[in-house]
Amino acid sequence: MIPISHNARQPSRQAWSMERLILERSICLGMTLDPNTFRSYSSHLNSYLTFCALHHFDVEPTPDTLSYYITFMSHHIQPRSVDNYLSGIVNQLEPHFPSVRAARQSSLVRKTLRGAHRLYDRPVSRKHALSRDDLTLALTSITRPFTHDDLLWITQLFCGFFGLLRLGELVSPDEVHIRSFSKLSLRTSVTITPTSYSFLIQREKSDDHYEGNRVAVSSSLNEPDPLSLFKSYLASRDHYFPLHPLLWIRSNGTTPTRSWFIRHLASLFPNSNFSGHSMRAGGATSLAAAGVPPDRIRAIGRWRSPAWERYIRKNPALLQALLFHGRSIHDPPFADVGR
Repeated sequence: MIPISHNARQPSRQAWSMERLILERSICLGMTLDPNTFRSYSSHLNSYLTFCALHHFDVEPTPDTLSYYITFMSHHIQPRSVDNYLSGIVNQLEPHFPSVRAARQSSLVRKTLRGAHRLYDRPVSRKHALSRDDLTLALTSITRPFTHDDLLWITQLFCGFFGLLRLGELVSPDEVHIRSFSKLSLRTSVTITPTSYSFLIQREKSDDHYEGNRVAVSSSLNEPDPLSLFKSYLASRDHYFPLHPLLWIRSNGTTPTRSWFIRHLASLFPNSNFSGHSMRAGGATSLAAAGVPPDRIRAIGRWRSPAWERYIRKNPALLQALLFHGRSIHDPPFADVGR
């Protein structure tokens, strides 16, 4: 019998029915994964089930089955993608086959994946990084006077570049069913000082403490100035939508979406290989060129690993700046950016 201390009092609570316990537990389990991650994992599982059906294999994931899956899929997609697929397969099948994680970590599976990397891996094809000149070109290319939507887009472009933000932290997904209000920044989270502005990203996948992340961007010594742009956007937003809770809002009252942002980007740079990640890549590259220490770049971009280094293009000047932590005499920019 477990002894109970009479001094450790517990608050009085009512018992739940078994039906409610099951319901509440189901809700908790449903929130284990971000909706976008769950969608990807479901696609990975479908890939595995299709492979099993095509080759008449049992769906139970054994080291042999997973090894054959790696061999087959590596002929069709990059092995690094197959590696990601395995994570989704393990996550989705573990409730039904508890041994799937052990099968994934088996020597046969690991060696098959390593061999597939050696045989089929190719260099990653990355989008081009934006530069300060590109920001200036974008700003001067927009017809004056700015419409509200033009001001919104150019402000987000500068914010993503100077704040090293992912596009998903500024806009909503195109797919309605994976949108979440809890990921959208609120107007009430904005703080403006004479030299900077900041706002809160409420929630993201890498935020294990569920505290959100505050993005802080300071004014630049060089034109164009991100702080001036943000103030102009905020004045327009507060004029048209003084009671709306969201920070980023279009003229029609909806939140900007990924496709909306990319369309504007493609219209201004029709012959360039830019994407939503070009802001983050360009910001990291500019930081390195300015001689900002690598650990600070990682802190600003909230990278947990050296993954940010792939954003730094193979440029001798950038590598030298990283080595010596020197500063460019032409561009003293990001000392004012913090998080």
